[in-house]
Amino acid sequence: MDLYDDIDTDAADGEVVTTELHYTPDSLVKAFALGPGAEVDAHEHPDQTNVFHVLAGAIVVVRDGEEERVSAPGVVAFERGVAHGARNEDDDVAVFTATMGPME
Repeated sequence: MDLYDDIDTDAADGEVVTTELHYTPDSLVKAFALGPGAEVDAHEHPDQTNVFHVLAGAIVVVRDGEEERVSAPGVVAFERGVAHGARNEDDDVAVFTATMGPME
């Protein structure tokens, strides 16, 4: 049942590696492995709520232009239409999931 071992955590410097863990019309769960210096640019989902779960390392979370370092274990929620992103400023790979819904 545990999907953690399905996550591809082999991210090189500056690289973002994604793994789709779960999809239904109600929700999508994707894992992100951010290599050192890697970034997921700020973006928004007008029709979905999004929640990050930091599983390993730490990421700098961007939400509506504000930034906060969040270490594992950590959870950050984004309401619909809120611009959000993440970057890894550390020397080790950081891993988090993003859960979005609804999808349709």
